[in-house]
Amino acid sequence: MTSARQLRLGAFMRPTSIHTGAWRYPGAFPDANFNLAHLQRFAQTLERGKFDAFFMADHLAVLNMPLDALKRSHTVTSFDPITLLPVLAMSTNNLGLIATASTTFEQPYLIARRFASLDHISGGRAGWNIVTTSNPDAALNFGLEEHLEHGERYRRAREFYDVVTGLWDSWADDAFVRDVETGTYFDPSKLHVLNHRGPYLSVRGPLNIARPIQGWPVIVQAGASEAGRQLAAETAEVVFAAASRLADGQAFYKDVKGRMEALGRNRDHLKILPGAFVVVGETVDEARDKRARLDSLVHYESAIASLSIALGHDASRFDPDAPLPDVPETNASKSGRERVIALAKRDGLTVRQLAQRLGGYAGLAFVGTPQTIADEMEEWLVGEGSDGFNIMFPYLPDGLDDFVNRVVPELQRRGLFRREYEGKTLRENLGLPRPDNRFFPGAAAGAMS
Repeated sequence: MTSARQLRLGAFMRPTSIHTGAWRYPGAFPDANFNLAHLQRFAQTLERGKFDAFFMADHLAVLNMPLDALKRSHTVTSFDPITLLPVLAMSTNNLGLIATASTTFEQPYLIARRFASLDHISGGRAGWNIVTTSNPDAALNFGLEEHLEHGERYRRAREFYDVVTGLWDSWADDAFVRDVETGTYFDPSKLHVLNHRGPYLSVRGPLNIARPIQGWPVIVQAGASEAGRQLAAETAEVVFAAASRLADGQAFYKDVKGRMEALGRNRDHLKILPGAFVVVGETVDEARDKRARLDSLVHYESAIASLSIALGHDASRFDPDAPLPDVPETNASKSGRERVIALAKRDGLTVRQLAQRLGGYAGLAFVGTPQTIADEMEEWLVGEGSDGFNIMFPYLPDGLDDFVNRVVPELQRRGLFRREYEGKTLRENLGLPRPDNRFFPGAAAGAMS
């Protein structure tokens, strides 16, 4: 099987592995999520492997599960993404740097300024992962007794996007003339004051930083609900998808790309990257043994807490050895809840089995040799189930090293993945256009320092 299309590969860092047992695996760095030297090493390894981006998730609440479960979590403490990524920018030259920031609990002026700063510091490698924050416990950390309703969170997010991108367009690319002879630092005719007033936000502007090198940092989105898909079709350039089977991936791909085209957007200007948990072995059996050992390190207390979060209900009250009962909707993540319920029904899992699988990782997984993993990735790419993947490593550093040292060369041998970066910016490497300035169309790009 051959393909003219190229895989796009992000690394989903949370800021390390998503797997609850990862920090306990033999040879893993237990403190990796809060150790700057380790994180710099990981970023440099990703760049050596020609990855598109280091994708850092974030959470805004700690007390979101019982302490008997929480005490087993290796991501209970981690760096603020927008503080860490500029440091990683100084440790790398080409790797994209994508950070999560919430439209529910942040202010658009600050988000616009931070990501514009990251784009300048990194030389044009920033990306913003727009999240509405599904965890209701986060509201308690921001002076709210109740979380905003799901639909309202997405309506606010849509307006938030308009404000942030409008602020990024505050200055024409060539606004800063810095004429020493006349004493003119910038051209006032090339400054736009946003003066936004909407249902949720009121922001005057302009932004107090030059337009980002990329025009806008790359826009990333991860929602899979109806509201999330529509937001992605309208705004996103990368979607972190969650399909666990090729047929589901193909349906999601067709739906979101179709919505884009209906809105007049070019379908190639959105890259759909499902999360993929990858375990590499010399043989398929060895890889499966690694996965089984890793899963065995997940305690039931942690597993049932993960299930409770996914369902938005206290699963510890369910009979652990019975099928999953009917679970009503909540104000938490709707798409995540639906995926878990579908998994339980499809595989006939008891509550205990479902929790154990979810406590490790229950989504798309490629467990095998470099050759079998490349086969599966190629099938998804050629079959339009994805444009690539956000790779989740089972443990660090070995899981990352295995992928870069063994899987990447196999993908390159097949012509599925780059051998060198296409450009210096994240947009160039992803094959995405630089957006025009809505207020100063046609102004010269690259004129800022």
